[in-house]
Amino acid sequence: MTRAPRVAQRAERLLGAAVVATAEVAGGDTCRATKLRLSDGTTALMKTAPRVPDGFFEAEATGLRWLGSAPGDAAPVPDVLAVDEECLVVRWVEPARPSPEAATAFGRALAHTHLAGAETFGAERDGFIGRLPLPQRTAPTWAEFYAVRRVLPYLKLARDRGALEDHQAARIESLVGRLPGLLPEEPPARLHGDLWNGNVVWGAGSPGEPAQGWLVDPAAYGGHREVDLAMLALFGLPHLPQVLEAYESVHPLAEGWQDRLALHQLFPLLVHACLFGGGYGPRAADLAARYL
Repeated sequence: MTRAPRVAQRAERLLGAAVVATAEVAGGDTCRATKLRLSDGTTALMKTAPRVPDGFFEAEATGLRWLGSAPGDAAPVPDVLAVDEECLVVRWVEPARPSPEAATAFGRALAHTHLAGAETFGAERDGFIGRLPLPQRTAPTWAEFYAVRRVLPYLKLARDRGALEDHQAARIESLVGRLPGLLPEEPPARLHGDLWNGNVVWGAGSPGEPAQGWLVDPAAYGGHREVDLAMLALFGLPHLPQVLEAYESVHPLAEGWQDRLALHQLFPLLVHACLFGGGYGPRAADLAARYL
């Protein structure tokens, strides 16, 4: 590790401790990540990005704290050390290789995070997914929230950006009216909200203990727990069968949940269509057709 003066000085102002060394960390397409070693022995991760929307890093910090406040054996979350309008600093998680044992532990822990619950479907303030706005205004049922806060806004944006043809968008719109009959009623779970495999960091546990799955980069809100599981399945978490088996041992899923995974994958696919175009929009339309 060397010392990047500009990054180090900013971190020192926020943390009140001298930065001994810094090192860039690979990964992520939204923010620049820098590992910090502080004079008090703390190791931290600093995320920075130019010209982010107002409240961008504050929303992430709020989500981390909310997930981290889940009681008992919930999934671990890095401590928030500092945040301002242009950066976020969290405690460093030392990477480790995932294993079946770690996946089993993560499945149980994620179930406990979801069981911590939420007051309603949604959140007090809007957030972000990537750099896109994430509407969070509450709704009385999951079917309504999923339709008007998750599917329809990104369907419109994807169509406006040319990521969907009109007939593909119409197919997804046709599904929206059927959502109340397709989605089971459950109390709101405490969701990560953007739980693709890159937002599960496999970190070293205590000596002699297996690695743990840490939750990072959330877009947290109260929602249906199948959303988090559907996103893990969509983008391929290591040892996913062990994760799901362990999850169900703690918090069994409603009958037919495997058949609903594609339904809850519409949202992340539409987000990716908005951000990246490509085949994500047509893939979302194909999934919608399964339920028509």
